[in-house]
Amino acid sequence: MKTLARSTATALLFPLLTGFAPATRAMEPAALLPVPMLDLNRYQGHWYQVAYVPNRYQRDCQGNATADYTLLDHGRVQVVNSCRTADGGTLTAEGLARPQREWVMGIPAGEALGPARLEVRFAPGWLSWAPWVWSSYWVIQLADDYRYAVVGEPQREYLWVLSRTPTLPPEDMATIRRRLREQGYDTDKLVDTPPS
Repeated sequence: MKTLARSTATALLFPLLTGFAPATRAMEPAALLPVPMLDLNRYQGHWYQVAYVPNRYQRDCQGNATADYTLLDHGRVQVVNSCRTADGGTLTAEGLARPQREWVMGIPAGEALGPARLEVRFAPGWLSWAPWVWSSYWVIQLADDYRYAVVGEPQREYLWVLSRTPTLPPEDMATIRRRLREQGYDTDKLVDTPPS
């Protein structure tokens, strides 16, 4: 009995002592962080979506996707997204973004988490009290001159690359993709948005 117990203990400790402990779960990427500074005055205006990870909200969009941001009071931002549909029409969604706050049992708690951590809703205004109508909108990359921005959220399910011009130079896209890989994104999912 002592031999069995000693053998079992040795078998369990050996991987730890030799540095070959069995893996218990896959490595998860580090927590996603927004850019440290975002000037909403400079960020507002017209943006072109040049690339994105396809999502159910844009399934009817075929190209020419744009976003217009207008700064309101208290750090809130009016959001107007539009795109061209397959029949040549335009699909428009109007929403509101605001500085993200932590929520405790459906009640905002504490100060805003910084200007680069926004949350956005496209539901009607009378539903704005409900925390589940708000989605994270984090600026996770930003060019120094605000010529491009990359927007994501903590679970890395959604991603948009925005530009002040309809296209970005290849060197900018290469920088964005490299940084996205460092941020734990699967860049194989990123597709270019047709400009028109």
